[in-house]
Amino acid sequence: MSVFVGVSLDGFIARADHGLEWLDAVRTDPPEDTGYAALMASADAVVMGRRTYDAVLGFPGWPFARQRVTVLTHRPPPGSAHGETFAQGPLPDVLDSLRAGGARHVYLDGGVTVRQGLAARRVTHLTLSWVPVLLGRGVPLFGPDVPEGAWTLTGSQAFPSGLVQATYEARGT
Repeated sequence: MSVFVGVSLDGFIARADHGLEWLDAVRTDPPEDTGYAALMASADAVVMGRRTYDAVLGFPGWPFARQRVTVLTHRPPPGSAHGETFAQGPLPDVLDSLRAGGARHVYLDGGVTVRQGLAARRVTHLTLSWVPVLLGRGVPLFGPDVPEGAWTLTGSQAFPSGLVQATYEARGT
């Protein structure tokens, strides 16, 4: 299971109001090849939280046309706009159900969902793309619910935009 996330220098994945416009600091034309497209080509399922899902619905296009998407939510789900399904319950149960349904490579998206995946020790690959911005406060990537764990650096790269990316694999995977 993979996580691929942009992080501010002070460890936030969104502003306190959940805004993401600070990521524009590293947007280039043409876009830099950060490996995200290759990751998404290898993922057959995406699991995201409801807040992330609501944000993605505001994008110009649906970025997950090739993946089965499951949205974790405690709120009544809206109608499915792109064939996505909605689930409640513990993340490990949802992941087990996806695996039983044939999913081989799951991409986790959204702060709460990522932290749940880390807490359940289900994340095997973690790509952190450090954006040269300090937010001061916001939605943290990590928190007290994430257990201690050892990770091996498998790659790193600096991009002309100032983005610095580090890729890790969980030890023992």
